[in-house]
Amino acid sequence: MNVVVALSGGVDSSVAAALLKEAGHRVIGVTLKLLRVETGFGCCGSTRDITDARAVCAALGVPHYVLDFSDTFQKNIMDPFVNSYLTGQTPNPCIACNRFVKFDALLKKAVGLGADVVATGHYARIETRSENGRTMRYLARAADRHKDQSYVLYHLGQAELARLMFPIGEMTKPQVRDAARRFNLKIAEKAESMEICFVPNADTAGYVQFRAREEGRSAITLQPGPIKSLDGRILGEHKGVAYYTRGQRSGLGVSLGRPAYVVDLDAQTNTVFVGEDDETVSLHAQVRETVWSSGAPPAQPVRVTVQIRSRPSDASARVSATSTGASIEFDEPQRAVTPGQAAVFYMDDRVIGGGVLHSAVPVGMQGRAA
Repeated sequence: MNVVVALSGGVDSSVAAALLKEAGHRVIGVTLKLLRVETGFGCCGSTRDITDARAVCAALGVPHYVLDFSDTFQKNIMDPFVNSYLTGQTPNPCIACNRFVKFDALLKKAVGLGADVVATGHYARIETRSENGRTMRYLARAADRHKDQSYVLYHLGQAELARLMFPIGEMTKPQVRDAARRFNLKIAEKAESMEICFVPNADTAGYVQFRAREEGRSAITLQPGPIKSLDGRILGEHKGVAYYTRGQRSGLGVSLGRPAYVVDLDAQTNTVFVGEDDETVSLHAQVRETVWSSGAPPAQPVRVTVQIRSRPSDASARVSATSTGASIEFDEPQRAVTPGQAAVFYMDDRVIGGGVLHSAVPVGMQGRAA
């Protein structure tokens, strides 16, 4: 089988390539150049990572190519990332990158070059089931729950899953590093990168401000504005709504006589509302841009567990398909349900759908005085 392996230069994708080569597949390593200008720090598609990926392919005796997807990355990830923050949302760029770059642009390119499948180093699995005489494929959580990345891959449908492989989905991180040592890969001990690949020094606020100024944009959400209590009292001044997110505690500079948290953001009036931690919770949420793994929404409300942020967490809920996406009714109030993040629906370990959180009213904002 001809397999294109997306190599990031890290240990996970490198071991995926090595396992496939060992299994007898014809492996072609591909690294994506994602940024138009080199940042000078390690990230996906950086010079260092391209060099590491090339060395892995040389050690395995497989070809290696670099594909320039920087324009696609700029259009579909970097620009929407800035726009989301300027409108008071908190986006997840890794989900957008997987959706529009790795499992759209790359998949199409690889198939066009004659690849049977594309493989990556994601911690996830693919389950095959027979339903009403049809073969159905579903994304499922990885064996290593602490490393599971199904949350950032929820958008994968039947067409994509039929052409994908996740070779390390049944492995733990220590097992992956052990495999890298067995294959004598120099990147066996390479540290993981947890930063957003295009944001220097993990300074999201500074990056958004830089990009806005570079483009001559004067968004109100980058200007100082009022910090208000939930009953409407002005408690202080913030730097700009774009610099905050729901549930945030640090950097507020106000006192309630007890710990203060961001309960909500109003981008139109550039207002940050603060309250106590238990006032950040929501019982309901609306989801847009919904994707259903089977290709069709459920005809009736379904009982699921929902993950609403990158770190593994399950919330029991009832999800109903709507004309605009989906509606979530949580069994228990959930803290800091944040517009712009993803909500992913699971049955056991199997992804049945997901989408982008559009709205969720914190209990502290219900009945708030004008």
